[in-house]
Amino acid sequence: MKQALVHIALVVDDYDDAIDFYTKTLDFELIEDTYQPEQDKRWVVVSPPNSNGATILLAKASKPQQRPFIGNQAGGRVFLFLSTDDFWRDYHNMLDKGVKFIREPKEEDYGTVAVFEDLYGNLWDLLQLAPSHPMANRG
Repeated sequence: MKQALVHIALVVDDYDDAIDFYTKTLDFELIEDTYQPEQDKRWVVVSPPNSNGATILLAKASKPQQRPFIGNQAGGRVFLFLSTDDFWRDYHNMLDKGVKFIREPKEEDYGTVAVFEDLYGNLWDLLQLAPSHPMANRG
């Protein structure tokens, strides 16, 4: 059996603001932006550059009960983990583009990591896994 995690839905306030942040600030690729008239929604998918892993579905809050979760999808803990092949390149690039890091880079047994916020306040790890980590050579 083979299965894969394809999309992770991220509740956002505005499609265009989210696309702008992910493509211009984090250098993600816009994979799809399709209007769905039957639901009056857009299907917006972004992905880290050259990734073959799960993508992010930017899902605009469409109901009042969804709005409080914008920027707080994981109750204030790190929600998403962005792996890189060059931590310091991406860290400095993100700093140059105004990304707010709330935990400075740190060397851990599993690799190099820093925590940053997306445009809504969701917390992410930027990490480069150590070569000995079990996930380092996947994908």
